[in-house]
Amino acid sequence: MTRSVTIRRPDDMHLHVRQGDRIPVVRHTAKQFGRAIIMPNPDPYITLVRQAAQYHDEILESLPTDSGFDPLMTLYIQTTMSPDTIRAAKRSGLIHGIKMYPFGVTTNSEGGVVRVQDIEEQLRVMEEVDIPFLIHGESADPNDDVFEREPIFYGEAFSWITLTFPKLRVSCEHITTKRVVEMIERAPKHLRLGATMTPQHLLENRNYLLGGHLRPHAFCKPILKTEEDRQALLAAATSGNPRFFLGTDSAPHPQHGAAKKAKECDCGCAGCFSAHAAIEFYAEAFDSVGKLDRLDEFASRFGAEFYELPRNEGALKLVEEKWLAEQSYDFGDGKVVPFRQEVPLKWRALAA
Repeated sequence: MTRSVTIRRPDDMHLHVRQGDRIPVVRHTAKQFGRAIIMPNPDPYITLVRQAAQYHDEILESLPTDSGFDPLMTLYIQTTMSPDTIRAAKRSGLIHGIKMYPFGVTTNSEGGVVRVQDIEEQLRVMEEVDIPFLIHGESADPNDDVFEREPIFYGEAFSWITLTFPKLRVSCEHITTKRVVEMIERAPKHLRLGATMTPQHLLENRNYLLGGHLRPHAFCKPILKTEEDRQALLAAATSGNPRFFLGTDSAPHPQHGAAKKAKECDCGCAGCFSAHAAIEFYAEAFDSVGKLDRLDEFASRFGAEFYELPRNEGALKLVEEKWLAEQSYDFGDGKVVPFRQEVPLKWRALAA
């Protein structure tokens, strides 16, 4: 008998859409997810409510009118962001978080901050008005080992953030290490903490990226870590702990192009495109440890609760079926190659 599982329509709490003629890539997400937290790091960055509103409308205009998909917008925090901007973001009802990028660590992060303490004034206002703080948690020091930048960042910043702003909602985005999992698990219950987890960090370790041939389409930031880290992430994701929820960090880049702007080039850029089969990847990960029954709350409940949103209407059915994704998908005037394109998928999502 073919196995299947039905979940409520899920949410992707960390998604990159890009801009211009590349925005229609969001259609992959809209086929599976009811909502997505949209990252604010296109070029130029989204730093004002009016920019987010325009981006929001461009996303919706790229979708069929009956898609039912709701893009949840964010702003890109900088040391120059004014308290008035943060208060306007809260009043708008459009902005669901403010994202911090450490300077220079990933795509379009040159406008980011060097130390989280440099945005103390902004965080105080965010706590006051109750708008979530979304963290790309990596050290901005280029001399720090790339595999250690996440625990270095949280080792220096986590206690300061949670002690200084105990009522601030904090989402630790795309966490990748056992040490950070344990830090979040052990944090006091009164703290309003969340953490997103990606399919690539639940399914693969750094051997997949670097152990044989270099796989540029598995290169992301934070970079894939050890098998011990992967197992810790998977245990946390499937534990039923509401602090951990789904966020793909699907980040499309063109297959070919200029250095630092494409994947298969000199100095290729970071980002895995997983939106084409996101929920199928998570189903595979959860099934690998016999916890498929925990997928619904991870994908469809805990993220909504963190963002204080109602759960989506509708459902999604996953059936056990082997299939191969396309080798590439349209991406503006180029192509985007999906994560793990050479590996048969084990589950297929269908309308329930």
